[in-house]
Amino acid sequence: MNILTINGLKKSYTDKILFDSADFSIGEGEKVGVIGINGTGKSTLLKIVAGIEEGETGEVIKGNKVHIRYLPQNPEFEPGITIFDYVVTKNKHLGNEWTIEGDAKNVLNRLGFTDYDARIDILSGGGKKRAALAAALLAECDLLVLDEPTNHLDNEMTQWLEDYLIGRKGALLMVTHDRYFLDRVSTRIVEIDKGKIYSYLTNYSGFLALKAEREEIALATERKRQSILRREIEWMQRGARARSTKQKAHIARYEALRDAKAPVSDSVVEMGSVSSRMGKTTIELLGISKSYGDKCLISEFTYIFLKNDRVGFIGPNGCGKSTLMKIINGKTAPDNGEVVVGTTIKIGYFSQENEYMDDSLRAIDYIKETAEYIETEDGKVTASKMMERFLFDSTLQYQKIERLSGGEKRRLYLLKVLMEAPNVLVLDEPTNDLDIATMSILEDYLDRFQGIVIAVSHDRYFLDRIARRLFAFEGEGNIRQYEGGYSDYLMEREMEISALSPAKGEKEKISDSRDTWKVREKKLKFTYQEQKDYETIEEEIAELEDRLASVEEAYAKAATDFVKLNELTTEKESLEKKLEIKLERFVYLSDLAERIEAQK
Repeated sequence: MNILTINGLKKSYTDKILFDSADFSIGEGEKVGVIGINGTGKSTLLKIVAGIEEGETGEVIKGNKVHIRYLPQNPEFEPGITIFDYVVTKNKHLGNEWTIEGDAKNVLNRLGFTDYDARIDILSGGGKKRAALAAALLAECDLLVLDEPTNHLDNEMTQWLEDYLIGRKGALLMVTHDRYFLDRVSTRIVEIDKGKIYSYLTNYSGFLALKAEREEIALATERKRQSILRREIEWMQRGARARSTKQKAHIARYEALRDAKAPVSDSVVEMGSVSSRMGKTTIELLGISKSYGDKCLISEFTYIFLKNDRVGFIGPNGCGKSTLMKIINGKTAPDNGEVVVGTTIKIGYFSQENEYMDDSLRAIDYIKETAEYIETEDGKVTASKMMERFLFDSTLQYQKIERLSGGEKRRLYLLKVLMEAPNVLVLDEPTNDLDIATMSILEDYLDRFQGIVIAVSHDRYFLDRIARRLFAFEGEGNIRQYEGGYSDYLMEREMEISALSPAKGEKEKISDSRDTWKVREKKLKFTYQEQKDYETIEEEIAELEDRLASVEEAYAKAATDFVKLNELTTEKESLEKKLEIKLERFVYLSDLAERIEAQK
């Protein structure tokens, strides 16, 4: 039974059509994830469902007794109210006076709050969002509407929220870009695409397959239409005259075929690798420490970043991850230790919060402040062309920034960072507010990026996709190194917990989610990037060896040509360094492959 139905919804924002005669419904107990490219109207749909906004036309049908609770992206609060009072006040009603305070403290603890009497207006943006989430989760409602609930949650909080929502009675409608979260929690995926709403009765993995099938059917239908249209054009060109009813009907069919709209393919973010040359010295963190008051965030941490390193940092909120990123970027100084940055290093820093944007600027002018054009592996590319590749069409390029959605501003900021052509990318929570399409293309871009990637993220899929090494903040300033992506880290941690179990046969204290989260397998396995590297690395080594042999042969023939000898020497050193890195990677992957084979 549907608890809410929307028929014939039309809604536009400025000159952009968000919904064009779109239909939507949600039934009792359904858990629906809404996805779509930033700016397509995901948050607008949630606001219409919650009764915050209205469509220009169309109807919203909701039962009189259906109660809806809505969590916005940017919640607002009464000045001076404390965290605890806010959560209790939002949910206290006749019948729950004896339980609400205990329930509130339990949820607040799970979301990282210990000082219940802290005023909300002094919290960070992430803290405010978590306080509002706590209040929303305790609501007794028929439909819970959540806009980006996983933003600002660490991995442990996210896994707890997954379990909480899976077990919660009542319907759920949410926008989130966390692909593992969608996979576990959703029973239906709703996609907003070019003004229409498409429904898929499956989770995120199933949606990917069903969407590909839908698009293939649409393309097959279009091919059939084009084939029939060609025959109809030939008939028209023979000089058919509308002298009979039959001929008039034939002409009408031709005109209908001619005027039908072809399916529009999704725009994609395509971007050639952009980076500056990197010398021998990269970034070296030598015994750095950092404390604030009595709290030690980083204690004598040492790491030297290698060329083309892919490193992720994880840990609970407030543990010091962002502080470390600021130390790397030179925005914060360590209390002790040294940070050595090579003279050729150019850091692109994508922070958690967007830098200041002048809302009166047009989007293209904001990008042109950085560069009119850049050199990519595909050649010289203008700012306008780069924006097109980043889903900013000609209309959006000339929109003022104030008219862009939050996700579009985030994407614009990311593009500006990449336009600086850095050779080190420092990404602090890069997946917040980016749509899934942009995240997927960013991941593909990072595969080709010729430089170092350093990322702080709570997005488990993103870390599995891009990281080859993780550092986990484990308290009291201790930062521990793990090899592989996030699933590899989880597996190692669970094996450690199992080994420390006090009694044989005692149930391991491992999250129940391991049985339902398909990627968290206990067995040792390659990450996505490791599997990809393992399949190609021998061929890449052979290619480097051949190139090195050719250079050495040319070197012997150059004899007295000192200009040529100098060029060949530089190339030889570069190839030898690349070969050394590849050989180290080959040894690691071969050893891992043997361990995987041994456990079968």
